[in-house]
Amino acid sequence: MDDVILVITTFDNYKVAEDTGEELLKKKLCACYQIIGPIKSIYWWKDNIEKSDEWICFIKSKKEKFKEVEETIKCLHPYEVPEIISIPILKISEKYLNWINSII
Repeated sequence: MDDVILVITTFDNYKVAEDTGEELLKKKLCACYQIIGPIKSIYWWKDNIEKSDEWICFIKSKKEKFKEVEETIKCLHPYEVPEIISIPILKISEKYLNWINSII
């Protein structure tokens, strides 16, 4: 269980978010990729407060796949500094864990 992670990233373009998810799935770098949005993001960028509509993506993967997930996102992402963060999964149902393990 301690090797399952949730990777989070955001995109300003739904199609790019979807294409990235498909690429990660094809490479077997994740078991599931979810796109939620649009959401409103408010953030600092180059000394200004910016606002934009974005799609947030939840990626179910494993610790040992993080670098490959990160590199795939960076290759496809339009942002200069994309958000790519990983959160460890502390608890997970056995059936869901087995399903993830059967894929990646």
